[in-house]
Amino acid sequence: MPGVLPQWPAGTVTILSTSGEEPHAIPVSAALRAGPDRVLIALAAGRESLARVRADPRVAIAILADGDIALTAYGRAHVIDGDFVEGVVAVEIEVERVQDHDRPTFVIETGVRWRWTDPGARARDTRVRAALERLAGLA
Repeated sequence: MPGVLPQWPAGTVTILSTSGEEPHAIPVSAALRAGPDRVLIALAAGRESLARVRADPRVAIAILADGDIALTAYGRAHVIDGDFVEGVVAVEIEVERVQDHDRPTFVIETGVRWRWTDPGARARDTRVRAALERLAGLA
């Protein structure tokens, strides 16, 4: 079932699932809606998920956020910038369909939030998010 990606709050943790010999899922702290059918994410250059995307671009990204957002977006991912911020790689997901999990029987009151405890990591995250916004044409 095709669908349109909703807006979600900055800092929402998403779960990226990649293909391979066995499924592999990781939390992603930097995921940005870049259009109704496009998501940009940032992955550390050494991530196993990045190697999996390069080998097989089929992915799913689950998003649970405030405002009753509960969905899984399925699509194909590819690297769009090999090293855009200090060892971080930008990946675009071209969403082919959205499975909306929202039901009138529940409410998502709060999503998972990510908070950096290391000042250097926090500063790098700020740079990563700004770079994703520039790639998306939002900055």
